[in-house]
Amino acid sequence: MADQDDVRRIALSLPEVEAAGDRFGFSVRNKAKLKAFVWVWSERVEPKKPRVPRPDVVAVRVPNLDEKNMLLSMGPAKFFTEPHYNGFPAVLVRLPALDISELELLITDAWRCQAPRALVRERGL
Repeated sequence: MADQDDVRRIALSLPEVEAAGDRFGFSVRNKAKLKAFVWVWSERVEPKKPRVPRPDVVAVRVPNLDEKNMLLSMGPAKFFTEPHYNGFPAVLVRLPALDISELELLITDAWRCQAPRALVRERGL
């Protein structure tokens, strides 16, 4: 069973990762811009009210919509989406449903999507 502490540990173990200062999220710098690869999901609990962060769910970047659909096909126990993420290459992940090795793979793949290609090659990730 994974949690935010595991997300933090894994994300910060990757090269050139920065933690967001104002929320739970992690980015890597690519061409002078921070590119987020994992962040806390904020749920719309009540219409027209602010979203509420859910510490048990993170959004994770994926390489493309085909990969997203493949993960979603595994069922909603682990992976799901919402209309806000339609057409966007990220999947929502229920942390308690994952073991640590699954989470490490997802976060490393997400970092790889956003990191500069030269850094990915250099680090062999």
